[in-house]
Amino acid sequence: MRMAELSRRTGVPVPTIKYYLREGLLLPGERTSPNQAFYDASHVRRLKMIRALADVGGLPIAKVRDVLDTVDSPEEPFEVLGTVQKSIEPPSIEGEGEHWDAARKHVAEVLADRGWPRDLDCPPAKTLIAALASVYELGRDDLAGLVERYAEAAEQVAVIDVATVTEARSLEDVIEGVVIGTVLGEKMFGALRRLAHQYATAKALGIDPDSGERE
Repeated sequence: MRMAELSRRTGVPVPTIKYYLREGLLLPGERTSPNQAFYDASHVRRLKMIRALADVGGLPIAKVRDVLDTVDSPEEPFEVLGTVQKSIEPPSIEGEGEHWDAARKHVAEVLADRGWPRDLDCPPAKTLIAALASVYELGRDDLAGLVERYAEAAEQVAVIDVATVTEARSLEDVIEGVVIGTVLGEKMFGALRRLAHQYATAKALGIDPDSGERE
């Protein structure tokens, strides 16, 4: 197909496709003349992934490039997961003091209790430590105490995720599943949690979740 057809099938404007080509996010098409190229289903798939990572996943283009580079140079899924996590985690916040010490100790204990890797310097551990430190600084030790229960639920979700992406698939499919599942799964799980909060809050207050009126 030509670029106009590629644009129609993906919903991505032609100028945006050209931008992705210049940035190296999208592989060039097959040249038929100096000003013409043909594209195939792999370009459609690639564009859909770029838009999913950027528009829904919220990754900046530079991070999308890092993730796609990993997809193009397949490694072990565990290594790919590390690359993706570094791309989706916010910049690390470092701090000192008793609250940060308490947060680091708390996270270390949770990782040890669950038998998870005990790397406190990995991106998600740093994010968790920063969040916990803020909770302690606000004097909400009751919320910090939920981490163990969250960890148990998170492990159950992770087991489901891994089983889904690794079941009877090629290495390339597994890696793509890790990328899409990690980035978009984060969005889906967060949205489900917020929807569940709305429901649980309404029920706790005796309000009908649909009508907004007291039962």
